[in-house]
Amino acid sequence: MDIGALLNGNWLWDRLNDLAAIGALSNGGVCREALSDGERSALVLLAEWAGQLGCTIHTDAIGNLFIRREGIEALPPVLIGSHIDTQPVGGKYDGTYGVLAGLALLEAFHRAGVEHRRPIEVVAWTNEEGSRFSPAAMGSACFTGHADHETLRELRDVDGTRLGDELDRTLLKLERLGATRREFGFPVHCYLEAHIEQGPILEAEGAVVGIVNAIQGANWYQFEVRGSVAHAGTTPRALRKDAFAGAMELAAALREQATDPDDEVRFTIGRFILQPGSPNTIPDSATFTVDLRHYDNTLLERLDLAFSKLAERKWANCSVEMRREMCLGTVRFDDGLLNVLERTAKRQGIEYRRLSSGAFHDAAHLARHCPSAMLFIPCEGGISHHPHERITKEDAIAGARVLAEAVISIA
Repeated sequence: MDIGALLNGNWLWDRLNDLAAIGALSNGGVCREALSDGERSALVLLAEWAGQLGCTIHTDAIGNLFIRREGIEALPPVLIGSHIDTQPVGGKYDGTYGVLAGLALLEAFHRAGVEHRRPIEVVAWTNEEGSRFSPAAMGSACFTGHADHETLRELRDVDGTRLGDELDRTLLKLERLGATRREFGFPVHCYLEAHIEQGPILEAEGAVVGIVNAIQGANWYQFEVRGSVAHAGTTPRALRKDAFAGAMELAAALREQATDPDDEVRFTIGRFILQPGSPNTIPDSATFTVDLRHYDNTLLERLDLAFSKLAERKWANCSVEMRREMCLGTVRFDDGLLNVLERTAKRQGIEYRRLSSGAFHDAAHLARHCPSAMLFIPCEGGISHHPHERITKEDAIAGARVLAEAVISIA
């Protein structure tokens, strides 16, 4: 039986469009941040589709959604998935493609009555993006024991909303849909994640599928520079403790530390908040984030030490607090699974190449729990985290067919 050919490409494409309608923006993008009403509506839709396919649904203390198709034997499952939360102004396919490609193969197996030895589960991980509540990849981190969900419950977003309160709303919604509660870290045979590339390589080289060798390391930091509030019109420069001035000096010093001649270090300040936020008041607090990435873990450790030393200094007469929100070292994926994906692509006559991922994914945590691998499809111009994020129907189907055949050969 040609498992890949069983996959209904129209079913997959229609479901991608259905999910993109939840949180749709007028500019073509999607806003469906983690633990929001929009994400809860999307989870309800996934649960409805799961029921139509004869699957059961399960959750855990951080709100991960597991959709299970039973196998012949009670063995650890083959796990497939990604996430359905988006950036505040995100695209339609980041994360969502991986969840729905997994669901599309369950639809094909259900329709054709395919039996498999192991259970197969599709997972939608909670808060992969980390745009509303930081750190990112929260659901997979809790599942694999790399984060404590009780600690995370006390986090707040920029509007002061407590994560635990939003999480309880999501859990209540899932339990009313019939989801049973599980413990973290149950045994998993292996994990596969399909995703859009979020880069330009596959499109530029004419490849339909990318087989991902590794994910580069990523450290997330939050720096708060603390000064004193004073009147903007009456306080001389020499007497100011201007948190903004200190933050600008510190940010420049951090950036200089991360500037390398080969342009391989990725340094980004993505959020900057001033308090009290009045036009005629010198700010007493300036908080900003740093996203730091590289494939060399030793270099990341060296930069982490340099950042710590800079945070110990005074900047524009202001003190600094540095908080590490996430430290993920470079991850190498399982050779056996990579070979399965490669053989499958060859057998289907699909152009592919091996590559590494500059973006982090939930698979980075799962790789420390079970054999794991990733599969990419191209996105137009390498654009992601943006309303102009685009994929083709043909590439979406081709990637899902490789995934389906690989899964059935493992399960």
